[in-house]
Amino acid sequence: MPASIPAGTLALLLVISLLSGIGITAVGPGGIFVTIALYALTDLPPATIVGTASATFIATGLVGTAGYYRSGELSSHGGPRSAGVLSVTGLVGALIGVRLNAFVSRDAFGLLLGGLVMVTGVLVFYRSRYGTGGASYDTTSTRGTLGVAAVGTFVGISGGLLGVGGPVLTVPLLVALGVPMLFAVGVAQVQSIFIAAFATLGYVVRDAVSWALVVAIGVPELVGVVLGWRVAQAVDADRLTRFLAVLMLLLGPYIALH
Repeated sequence: MPASIPAGTLALLLVISLLSGIGITAVGPGGIFVTIALYALTDLPPATIVGTASATFIATGLVGTAGYYRSGELSSHGGPRSAGVLSVTGLVGALIGVRLNAFVSRDAFGLLLGGLVMVTGVLVFYRSRYGTGGASYDTTSTRGTLGVAAVGTFVGISGGLLGVGGPVLTVPLLVALGVPMLFAVGVAQVQSIFIAAFATLGYVVRDAVSWALVVAIGVPELVGVVLGWRVAQAVDADRLTRFLAVLMLLLGPYIALH
């Protein structure tokens, strides 16, 4: 597949993949730009776009999980429990999303993706403007677990349907609930493995994954994931978060009307 894509387009895809990887582990939203790039820069059908993007998110989830386990967020109070709830509910949602994708035309796919980009932009802007969350939301309580489960299901459906990584929506939604930012980014990495794996399986059955393209964009994406984790540990990401929010709000209408 990379051989049939013009060299300039492929180079742009690689750069976007690198930046997307940084976003995944630095602030959460990041993987969605891989899906956007595949939609805007190629003529691939929606199923292949989602299947290919989802396959790369398996690897980014594994590397991101390793990073946040190393830095302690996933071994903190409630970390394993929240990651488990997000993963199980996200898995169920992803299976539903994959089935729904079969009924979505390319035009409808663009409208849905554009709408999701704008909603995500609003959520990210909310997070950057009103804080990165506190410790007031107890994810180990019954209420907290139900909230995490609702987030997991919604994100799973979106992932299976539109090919967006778990952190894209999970992080802004959890932080909006009152979960600390780095904790949210960490547990979202675990969830993304399961969502991406089962979504990818669904598209493999439909022969809708370009493995050559997965490798081509997956390598720079993984490099970006490592860089993004380091950024998250060392830098206040508020300015980057606001930049991402504005970019999403600008890209949303363009994608929907493309």
